Amino acid sequence: MKLKTVLLTAVAALALTANVYAATEGKDYTVLPKPIPQSQADKIEVLEFFGYFCVHCYHLDPVLLKHAKTFPSDTYLRTEHVVWQPEMLGFARVAAAVNSSGLKYQANQAVFRAVYEEKINLADSATFKQWAAAQKSFDGKKLIAAYDSFGNQAQAKRMEDLTNTYQISGTPTVIVGGKYQVKFTGDWQAGMKTIDELVAKVRTERGMKTPSAKPVAVAPALKSKGALLAKAANK
Repeated sequence: MKLKTVLLTAVAALALTANVYAATEGKDYTVLPKPIPQSQADKIEVLEFFGYFCVHCYHLDPVLLKHAKTFPSDTYLRTEHVVWQPEMLGFARVAAAVNSSGLKYQANQAVFRAVYEEKINLADSATFKQWAAAQKSFDGKKLIAAYDSFGNQAQAKRMEDLTNTYQISGTPTVIVGGKYQVKFTGDWQAGMKTIDELVAKVRTERGMKTPSAKPVAVAPALKSKGALLAKAANK
């Protein structure tokens, strides 16, 4: 029985080791011929090239933003709007404003809905400002201020340069560590698993330490019978 237990334990350990990098090159990801420099070289970047006009980006966005909140401390999300035509610079300005204002998690889905569902041309400056000022789910004035800021147009132009330099031909394009491009098959959750595996792969390749797990907040224990009764009464 002891031998059987040892063998089963060994098999389980091998299975876990095999699953560390379960993502398969060519099937789940490809290696870029030309690496993309990260904006933070000392961390692991998950870079998304997207378009507000793209239906697949529209569906991926809430999944990716939610998943990005679970990233360890050495990993971060960066998003760049593609610019294939001059008229897309207007959308890139909106994306740059969303990024620089810190409103991505509050405003991005509203922008997608306006462009994709409501067919509002937010690439037009006047239309965008009118729309943003009327929003209630986030600080529209803050978004407009970021849009009108000195560096906004330069940020949008940089997105155009990135699109051309790295020949981004489709959206969404997600790149991990400036090196590995995720292949999506329509199962966005499976894509999140691939991202996590590629992050781990990049971390190992760079010899980086695995960050400590985030502490889980624990509610203080109620110490008296009176406190328990008060809690029950307030439910």
